[in-house]
Amino acid sequence: MDTFCENQALASWTTADLNADKSWVFPLAEKESSHLREMVLAAFNPDRDLFEYDLAEFDVGPAEKTLKKAIQQAHHGRGVALVKNLPRHNMSEDQFKLLNWAIGLHIGVPRPQGKASQYISPVRDVGVDYRAASGRGYSSNAKLDFHVDGADVATLGCYNSAKSGGSTMFTSGVTAFQALKAERPDLAELAETDFYFSRQNEEADDEGPYYGQPLIDFCNGRLFAKWNRNRVQSAQRFETVPRLSDNQRAAMDVMDDILRRPEYMLTLNLQPGDLQIFNNHCMLHSRTDYEDFAEPEKKRLLWRLWIAPPDSPELPQSWGDFYRSTVPGTVRGGIRGHNHGNKEKIFDAKHAAVLGMPAPNRL
Repeated sequence: MDTFCENQALASWTTADLNADKSWVFPLAEKESSHLREMVLAAFNPDRDLFEYDLAEFDVGPAEKTLKKAIQQAHHGRGVALVKNLPRHNMSEDQFKLLNWAIGLHIGVPRPQGKASQYISPVRDVGVDYRAASGRGYSSNAKLDFHVDGADVATLGCYNSAKSGGSTMFTSGVTAFQALKAERPDLAELAETDFYFSRQNEEADDEGPYYGQPLIDFCNGRLFAKWNRNRVQSAQRFETVPRLSDNQRAAMDVMDDILRRPEYMLTLNLQPGDLQIFNNHCMLHSRTDYEDFAEPEKKRLLWRLWIAPPDSPELPQSWGDFYRSTVPGTVRGGIRGHNHGNKEKIFDAKHAAVLGMPAPNRL
């Protein structure tokens, strides 16, 4: 184990490690699942905005211990956790959406995710071209590049799975960088310099259309991994972005090869009622393409949250442009997009106060 990742020993895993030790999987007991169902049905009102719900309305009761363990494992352990048996049967899309929102409020402050400044996103195919200048993978059925999402922690709650395909893949960025460093130390060194990422036309008024960030950086003995090949390639359309060098392209190719090696890549087939929690500091993820059902009510649907938890670590300074703060335990990250106004800012401040987090700054 390299000294640089001594604080991430659990996050430096191989596929064999996770297959041998299932402590990252957290099945809910029937009484836990039943309580969550009753909690949501009692609070649900289709006419209420999600921002109008208070954390106090969502007492998770007997499920609290299991959910806390899962969150701890994802945020400070393996970097990924899977909660199974969320109540799904006889729940509408919007009721299941509220359940995901409720769990998210217990984790931290949800963050906006795109041009519309949405705080929870439906992951389903609406015909978007993933490779377009403004393309987003969650709105397509395409095979995705390995990437990290735009907040400290993310959750994906499965309402419907696809007819075929749509598998989720995870690889530890810590393990991948160790492999890159062992095999190609020259490319590992290059990965610690800036690559440029497109904001896919979702930038806020005070942001540029792209930003620079190393693929690998370090802070307080922790490794932080950044990757999204689609956005790096998309940024090349801007004249002011430096052209990718042959060595940079080689680093991208080798990194992608390492990330997809079976010995490093964990594959999950999410089932209805599964909740995936992952750490975007050191876990890189992807998805296979998929075929959907013809019936609208059966089509693949996951609810996605990006979250800033109160116990987040300090980030490298190079992460400050995107996250807007590197200070630990702050409301940071997300894509503010074009509609982040007073309503969103009031929610951010209100929920931060409930969790004992400092008032949001520069948001």
